[in-house]
Amino acid sequence: MSAEPVRDQASAVPTMDQAPAVPVPDQASAVPGSDQAPVVPVPDQVSGASVVDGVSTGLDRSTLRLALVVGGLVLAVLLGFGLGRLNTNGATGSPLPAVEHTDPPGVAPHSHGSATAADQGAATEPGGLAVSSAGLTLAPLATEFAAGRPGQFRFQVRDAQRRPVTRFAIVHDKPMHLIVVRRDLTGYQHLHPTMTADGTWSVPLTLAQPGLWRAYADFTIVADNGAQTAVTLGTDLVAPGDYRPRPLPGPATSTTVDGFTVGYQGTPQVGATVPLTFRVDGAGGAAPLERYLGAYGHLVALREGDLGYLHVHPETELVDGQIKFWLTIPSPGRYRLYLDFQVNAQVQTAELTLTLP
Repeated sequence: MSAEPVRDQASAVPTMDQAPAVPVPDQASAVPGSDQAPVVPVPDQVSGASVVDGVSTGLDRSTLRLALVVGGLVLAVLLGFGLGRLNTNGATGSPLPAVEHTDPPGVAPHSHGSATAADQGAATEPGGLAVSSAGLTLAPLATEFAAGRPGQFRFQVRDAQRRPVTRFAIVHDKPMHLIVVRRDLTGYQHLHPTMTADGTWSVPLTLAQPGLWRAYADFTIVADNGAQTAVTLGTDLVAPGDYRPRPLPGPATSTTVDGFTVGYQGTPQVGATVPLTFRVDGAGGAAPLERYLGAYGHLVALREGDLGYLHVHPETELVDGQIKFWLTIPSPGRYRLYLDFQVNAQVQTAELTLTLP
């Protein structure tokens, strides 16, 4: 039975040995599941309680502590339920607007490898080697495509509870970067899917030649507390048919693409961060580079064999008319470099092979 509310609080003054009076509200309206937190009934205590008009206004200390502990547990459960309903990462929630990617102050241009990669000064482990990492899983809706025919690649990024994630940071003008390449490192594509309200990403995709292909989802998620985590997940795609892998071209520091000559200066080293500067020349000299996805260039490096993935971010401005990156190579081997750049509103991709003993 619930105690009646105290009518005159001013007269209920506890002594030093008494716990403060705790009014007990009416229990009839405290229905579990409603917006009002249920109140834990507290029996009237005679010992150690002050009485006003015959109504108990205080509790002994042990009972008060028990009541506060139980009430705190009930409040925690209700708050957890409320926060769970506010979570927008569930399949039925509406996606929150993507936010701009932020880095800690003083962080230089860097590479996106695995979610646990350290800062630019440490050896970066390649990303994209696993379909699951950092509690997230890349879940494609289909993985088989007819070679040479246009199709749609659809997928979700799911959390540890298998719920589609819908909150992503915008990195280089896009919330999702999708890299697709065949196992022999040919057919490179840099795509930007769009997401529906249920967390399903989709993008037109054509696998030009038969074979096994690798798709990398490169993104940064935003937690409820605003924390951002960069992750790269990978999955295999297949185009059935006669697969004839092409040999990887030999190492070179320059190449040509669509009338442009692209070359780099710098000496990559295993486990060390070194500058790599790319120059793009046209028929009349240095090409008038334009910003593409918020930067003058985008560099992806893929390791031959396991197709480990590095996405390297450049300096924000050109350095003597050139694109400057800071590259960390994680291990010896052969790597294929893909440089995206834009001139006259046209995006080009230059490809080079890098070998480190």
